[in-house]
Amino acid sequence: MQGIYKLQICGLERDLPLCPLNNELSIAAFVIFGDVELTIAAASELLQRVSEFDYIVTPEAKSIPLAYELSRQSGKKYLVARKKAKLYMRSPVSVHVRSITTEGVQTLMLDSVEGELLRGKRVLIADDVISTGESLAAIEALCEKFGAEVIAKAAILAEGEAINRKDITVLGELPIFCN
Repeated sequence: MQGIYKLQICGLERDLPLCPLNNELSIAAFVIFGDVELTIAAASELLQRVSEFDYIVTPEAKSIPLAYELSRQSGKKYLVARKKAKLYMRSPVSVHVRSITTEGVQTLMLDSVEGELLRGKRVLIADDVISTGESLAAIEALCEKFGAEVIAKAAILAEGEAINRKDITVLGELPIFCN
C-alpha cells in the first residue's frame, strides 16, 4: 500500500500519494492539473509576495496551470519554456537542465520571437515545486539570453533543502521521505 502525505497549503488540505524516487527516498506527488481551487489560491498568495513584473515564464508542463492563473489574476502574459521544438518556432533558443523528477537531461526552449518580448523586461519565473532548483536555473539562463531581468522566482512548494533558499518565494514545504 502506497503511503499518503497530508499537505496543508493556502488554507486547503490535500492527500498526496508517496512515490519512490529511488531505493532510499520517496517524494509526495504534487500535481495541480485539475485542482482549480488550489491553483487559484496559490496564485493569489504568490502574487501578494512577489515584486512587480512584466512577464511570467514557466517550464513545461506541470506548472502551466499556475502560470495561467498568475497571468489571469495579474493581467500579465505568460510564456512556456517548451521541452521540444514545435513547428511554430522560427528560431528556438535552448538551455539544458537535469531535474530529479525527470530521467536524463532535458532541454528547455523559447522561440526567439517570444524570447524577444522579454528583452529589457522584468520576469517572474513560476514553477509548481522546487527541488534542486535546476529547472529554475535553466529558465533564468534562458531569460538572460534574451536580456530579461529575473526579478522573482516563485513556487507553490519547496521540496527538501530547497525550503532554505532565500532567492525563491514559496508557500510551503514538501518533505522528502526515507524508505
